[in-house]
Amino acid sequence: MTINEHIEEFGGLPIVEYTRGADLPTSVLPAVRLSLDWDATESGDSFADLFASLLDHPSSGEIRALVIGDWGQAGGGADSSAVVEALVSGRDRLPNLVALFLGEMTVEESEISWILQSDVSPLFAAFPKLEELWIRGGSDLSLGRPQHDRLRKLVIETGGLSRTVVREIASAALPALEHLELWLGDEGYGNDILVGDLDPLLAAGKFPRLRYLGLRDDCDADLTAALIAKLGLPPTVEVLDLSLGTLSDEGAKALAAWPGIRNLKKLDIHHHYVGTEVVKRLRSFLAELDATDAKEPDDWDGEPHRYVAVSE
Repeated sequence: MTINEHIEEFGGLPIVEYTRGADLPTSVLPAVRLSLDWDATESGDSFADLFASLLDHPSSGEIRALVIGDWGQAGGGADSSAVVEALVSGRDRLPNLVALFLGEMTVEESEISWILQSDVSPLFAAFPKLEELWIRGGSDLSLGRPQHDRLRKLVIETGGLSRTVVREIASAALPALEHLELWLGDEGYGNDILVGDLDPLLAAGKFPRLRYLGLRDDCDADLTAALIAKLGLPPTVEVLDLSLGTLSDEGAKALAAWPGIRNLKKLDIHHHYVGTEVVKRLRSFLAELDATDAKEPDDWDGEPHRYVAVSE
């Protein structure tokens, strides 16, 4: 699986692509998307100029959702530091921003593993009303020690997430967080997470309002499932999402033997390697199970090999 299409809605709003000097609808202000394709960058356009034009728009103060796509040859070595700096500098002109997506690119613009992020920690203090933060691309990503009173949803989509970022999330103070979604990815593309690194995310009270936990696109999904079966989940969690990964019978059986599975409203394992009989066993404990997109492992010299959905 690759990310082939742009999202059409964000923050509950339809997305409109903004170009320099363009007008914006005034009745219901949409989510605004900013991006520069390769040709625009080669012609001398810059993200700073595009963003400055948006801030000069008379409706900029009413923008609630902002989607940042390619900031200018993002797949060719330009990291997101200048974008973060611009956003922070313009924070007073975006007083109502509640949803931000940094790096919303398709595979045609950049492979997910080629998207270079940066230290995004200044965003937490710059936008006190922020409720959703989505980040695509894990290379060079740093969150610092996130602190925010209103953030409800944190999504980090990568082809390989570093244990440093997991530890930063484990140290976060996010009392309003309801949705935590991490694409852990593949070892070959930056996933150096050890199972113990995930322990703090499973602790009761760490995120007291957490309802959805997604540990997706995980090359070690069986180990993660076994860890959940051993440590359990916070009692507030209603949805466990282990989709897009390499879950097999081994991990699924661990979940089936875990008493807490009966407390879930939904388990999502789509894109998995679990056999039909074990899927049936899981389904018997759950109100809702998404076990679509079953896969068969490849044969590598007689050894089975399983793939995550998104890596490079």
